[in-house]
Amino acid sequence: MPKFKITTLGCKVNQAESESIAQELLESEWFPVQDREPADVCIVNTCTVTQKASMQSRQAVRQAVRANPNARILVTGCYAQTAPEEIKAIAGVGDIIGHDEKQTISSMLRAADPGASDVAFSSCRDICQNRDFKLMPLALTTPRTRPFLKIQDGCDAFCTYCIVPFARGRSRSMPLEKVLQRIHKLAETGYHEVVLCGIHLGAYGRDLSPAANLAGLLGRIQDSGRIDRVRLSSIEPPELSGEIIRIVAESDRFCRHFHTPLQSGDDGILKKMGRPYSRQTFHDLIVQVHESMPDAAVGVDTLIGFPGETEKAFENTYELIEDLPVSYLHVFPFSARPGTAAAKFAHKVQPEILKARCERMRRLGHSKRMNFFRKSIGKKIPVLVETKRDGSTGLLKGISSNYLPVLIDAGDDLKNKIVDVRIERLEGDRLYGDYAV
Repeated sequence: MPKFKITTLGCKVNQAESESIAQELLESEWFPVQDREPADVCIVNTCTVTQKASMQSRQAVRQAVRANPNARILVTGCYAQTAPEEIKAIAGVGDIIGHDEKQTISSMLRAADPGASDVAFSSCRDICQNRDFKLMPLALTTPRTRPFLKIQDGCDAFCTYCIVPFARGRSRSMPLEKVLQRIHKLAETGYHEVVLCGIHLGAYGRDLSPAANLAGLLGRIQDSGRIDRVRLSSIEPPELSGEIIRIVAESDRFCRHFHTPLQSGDDGILKKMGRPYSRQTFHDLIVQVHESMPDAAVGVDTLIGFPGETEKAFENTYELIEDLPVSYLHVFPFSARPGTAAAKFAHKVQPEILKARCERMRRLGHSKRMNFFRKSIGKKIPVLVETKRDGSTGLLKGISSNYLPVLIDAGDDLKNKIVDVRIERLEGDRLYGDYAV
């Protein structure tokens, strides 16, 4: 049996696509191997959302070449789509595959000699010309307890700092009935939670005929009753509608967990970023979520050091988050991406100032997370127990609807089950629960 391994960088969508590729290779009787084992084919699914992500993608490609000198090295993903010439310059790379051809990777490999790394294939067509959602195989053998289901791809927003629309193309959606069918299949396979993900998830359905929307999809999922829990990945503030909030608040089927990118809490910076909302509308949105679901987790992305971000603009962001019932933060330093408008903006923030601001924001994020954790102590909550134990403690790991990670001292019979757990204590930055309640 030919052997393969896949290295994945970046977002949930990339991870979902890697698992789809692996699923089809498994069905073709290819054998997956671990990182240190030699493979016939190494697939590197890259990311380019920041300069650091591009650097890490190059490092992953070089590492795959060094560790597998006789393997065919295939590079795909967002970095492959936007910078194929840079990848070609890396000695040992065999194939470069753009997003439009990702679904053909397994068939291409089946048709080729697994060891024929000297026969290169490269296809990175203009992704912005594509208007069709590319269906990939449903990954039913993923090691995840909570599989990612990609239902949307691409983005029409073109924020001034973001390379993603150039890497992923225009917004495209999986047909609604296909989404329902795949959720049903995952439930039949034995999964209890599915995570709906997309590049611009809140734009789901706008391109379909007839047009649909995310709230309508959630309503259909609720009516179908085909899976225990559905979680939303990141959703833009303008698309986290009152209807979506109401649907989640009124149903136990949807996880009480929202992740939404603020980026900046300063109106001037938001305007320069091309973000279609204000500081006040974001404030009101998070308050609305909290009033509807006081126990809901609300995660927020921040982009620190955008060109022109003064000390006052940064303080506006800091103070807005400090005052809101936010559960955790993802903090990103601004990274100029060639080809975006912001790459040419003047008044860059000095590196030492950028670093200090990021560190201060991360400290705030840690404080918010610990406060959110403390509020759960003493409560009994349903937890989905994962199939892999925690590496450092050997305890079972579980995740609640509102995104609380809990460690549980219990037997393997709880794996992949939703059970009631009482949150007993917070030690360091980890929650411990008691199943015997």
